[in-house]
Amino acid sequence: MFDLPVVEKCERKAATHFRNTLLDMGFEMAQFSVYMRFCTSQAQIDTYCKRVEQALPSGGRVNILVFTDKQYERIISFNGKSKQPAKKSPDQFDLF
Repeated sequence: MFDLPVVEKCERKAATHFRNTLLDMGFEMAQFSVYMRFCTSQAQIDTYCKRVEQALPSGGRVNILVFTDKQYERIISFNGKSKQPAKKSPDQFDLF
């Protein structure tokens, strides 16, 4: 999750570029400033943390939360007054 300055035109452009960079890295938007990506190992997490750090505009703030697939499945979501079904962990791809 992140918070970026968007007062000046150049700041808005940098924020849009940062969001697009996250999408290009395979993240999906959960909310406007909350993006998520499934990682299979700590090494992969470390790699993406470095990439996010490099892409972050100056003045931006990022918090990276790491949790297991079981914790992800236990997220409780509401849409309006309707409780949404439990989320399933993303499928892992097996490459041979």
